[in-house]
Amino acid sequence: MNITIKTKEDIKNLREGGRRLAEIVEKLARAVHPGVSSLELNALAEKLTREGGDEPAFLNYKPYGAAKPYPASLCVSINDEVVHGIPNSKEKILKEGDVVSLDMGLKHKNLFTDMAVTVAVGKIDPETQKLLDVTRESLERGIAAAKAGARVGDISYAVESFIKSSGAYGIVEELAGHGVGYKVHEDPYVPNFGKKNIGPVLKAGMVIAIEPMVNLGTKKVVLDEDGFTYKTADGKPSAHFEHTVAITEKGAEVLTIL
Repeated sequence: MNITIKTKEDIKNLREGGRRLAEIVEKLARAVHPGVSSLELNALAEKLTREGGDEPAFLNYKPYGAAKPYPASLCVSINDEVVHGIPNSKEKILKEGDVVSLDMGLKHKNLFTDMAVTVAVGKIDPETQKLLDVTRESLERGIAAAKAGARVGDISYAVESFIKSSGAYGIVEELAGHGVGYKVHEDPYVPNFGKKNIGPVLKAGMVIAIEPMVNLGTKKVVLDEDGFTYKTADGKPSAHFEHTVAITEKGAEVLTIL
C-alpha cells in the first residue's frame, strides 16, 4: 500500500481546486430540472471547468480493470444507477420524480479533487427523500470520524452505523472511497462499512475521498454492459454523496466546499 502525505503547498492548491469543484457542482445541481438532458449537464461541467483554466479529471481516465477510458467529464447516474453513469453515450432526459447523482473530479495545478451530490428532479416521494438525507448525513458522520490517529475503519464504522440506525438500507460494498490528490484514485481504500480500530492509521497530510453509496433496497449491484455504470440489482433508487477531505491533527478539513 502506498499512502501519500501531501505537503502544505499541495493542500493549499487542493483547497483551491476543491473550492472550484464545489462551485461547479453547485451550478450543476441548480441546473437539474425536469427536461434537462445528461448531455447538457456534461457539456456544462466541461465548459465551467475549462473556463476556470482547469481540466476535468474523469475525461479519458482509465481506471484499473476498465476496458476503455471514461468518455465524459461528469458521471450522471439516474435512479437505480449507483455510480459512473455515462452521460454522453446516449442522451438521458431527466423527468419529474427522478433522483440524479452528479459525480465529478477536477484537476487543478496537477492535483485532483473529487465530489458527488445526489439531487432530486422536481418533487420526489418521501421515502426517496429520506434516502438522500440519510446518505448525506452518513457522509458527515464519516467526516467527523476522520482525524489523525484514527483508523480508516473508524470512518467506515461511523458511516455504516448511522445508516443502519436509520432504516433497512443497502450499503454498497463493492465500491468505496479512496485516497486522492496526486492521482484520481490512490491508497487507502475507504469502505462504507467496517469495524472501529482496523485499517490504515490516518495521518496529518493524508487526503481522502469519503463517499457513501446507499440503496433503497438491496446492497447488491450489477455492472452495466457499458463497462462503467453500476446499478442496483433490484432496480430501486440509490444515493451517493462525496467530499474530498484533508486529515489534520484536529480533524478532517473538507476541501470540496465553497
